[in-house]
Formats: sequence, C-alpha cells, structure tokens
Amino acid sequence: MALVALFAGAIGIAFAPIFVRLSEVGPVATAFWRLALALPLLALWMALQERGRKQGAARPAWPMAVLAGLFFAADLAVWHWSIRLTSVANATFLANLAPVAVTLGAWILLGERARPVFFAGMLLSLAGAALLMGANVGGPGSVLLGDGLGMLTAVFYAGYQLCVKRLRDTQSTARIMFASGAACAAVLLPLALLMGEAILPASPAGWGVLLGLALVCQLAGQGLITWAVAHLAASFSSVSLLLQPVAAAGFAWLLFGEALAALQWFGAAAVLAGIWLARRGTQ
Repeated sequence: MALVALFAGAIGIAFAPIFVRLSEVGPVATAFWRLALALPLLALWMALQERGRKQGAARPAWPMAVLAGLFFAADLAVWHWSIRLTSVANATFLANLAPVAVTLGAWILLGERARPVFFAGMLLSLAGAALLMGANVGGPGSVLLGDGLGMLTAVFYAGYQLCVKRLRDTQSTARIMFASGAACAAVLLPLALLMGEAILPASPAGWGVLLGLALVCQLAGQGLITWAVAHLAASFSSVSLLLQPVAAAGFAWLLFGEALAALQWFGAAAVLAGIWLARRGTQ
C-alpha cells in the first residue's frame, strides 16, 4: 500500500508544472496559494485524526515541522521561478536530482544503508529521466539562471523529504502536512509581496487553476507521499518520485498531443526499471 500511495502521489504532483504555467499570479504567489487553499482541509483532517488519538501519543514536533515548511517554501519558490525562466523539461528534470542529495542525507543523518544494486537503479532512473524530459542544461530554450534554480530546488526538496521522514517516525500525516504547510505559507506570502508579484487571480479560471494545484498536488499528491515515506526508506522514496516526469510526459501526450520520440519511451522504461532495481537494493 505504501508503494501504491507513493506512486499515486508522484502522479498527483506531476500536474504541478502545468498548473504553474497556467497560473495568473506570480510564481511565489502561486506557491503560496497551493498551501493556503489546502490548509483548511488539512486542519479539518488533523482535527478529526487528533480526536481519535489515544492518551500518551507522541507530542507535536513543531520545530522539525517548521523546518520542513521552510525547506518546502524554498523548494516551491525556487522551482516555480525555474519553470518561468527555463523550459518545463529542464526545470522538472533538474528538480528531480533530489535522490542524489536524499541518499547522501539518509546515509549521514538517518543511518540508512543500501546495496550496490540500489545505486545502479538510481543512476538508471536518473538517466532515463534525462532522456524522457529531453533535459539539456544550457541548451536551446533554457536560461542558465533557470537551470541553476532547478538544481537548487533539488537540494531544498531533499531537505524537506529528510525532515518528513524523521517526523513520520512519531507524527501523523495530517499533523505534518498542516504544520509544515502553515510555516511554508507564512514565508511565501511576504516573499511574494516583497517581490511585487500579482497576488490575486484576475478570473474565475485563475482561481480554478490555484484550487486544482492545492487539491491535486498538495492535498492529494503531497499527502500520499508524506504518508508513504513512513513505511519506506527515504532514499528509495526519493528515487521512486522519478515516476513524476514519466507521468508528466504521459499527461502532455494525452492532454496536449505531445508525442514522445522513441528515445523518450526508452527513457520512461529506464526510469521504471531503475525504480525496480532501487527497490531490490533497499529490501
């Protein structure tokens, strides 16, 4: 069930670049609304979950949750600007370099160990993602700053994933999502205002895009991922999220008629094969 939830969450967050490109507000403001519109439902979920919590349950780990929120705020703000400055392909691929940082962090901070087959699977998945997205750093249609922000995104998202992994040892999914989401939104709104971005959408369709981002990517996608990481190794979870560019390419094919070249189909197969190898390396 954890694997199913993780893959479903990866598919949910695969819609994020589409929503960000369609948004009528600024990149950081878009990230703020992703969290703000999801928070009421997360608060309700947490309240219902806390009502059934037994006496003596673990106390809230607010400092770590706030740290997770700060990492996630940096991740979203930097990634959304990357999407605006470079190609969606480059921004998505570079952000998905997170498994490298997560694997190192899980080894140093969490004491996780993996067999050589895991690293073979990780490298195969990364290579497949590069083929699938057609990532070409510094190539046509890309901007060096946007590519750099894409790589920085991977570092921030790795920090977020490691915090969530540690929190899930004692905390519920709802509590982590609400606490980190509130901290994230509290940082993003002042940042968006400071940068002079448009905060409010100009049309009902604009609000619909932000609501879709909040429900599909944050509440459903990120919620499923947060639940799943309690039952899986942090390094394997991060590699499995490389399913995201596979799903994004599939959606572009179905929704926009963007056909995949033979090399891209090979890349998708390589991602899936790499995830399978990585799973064997962490069992």
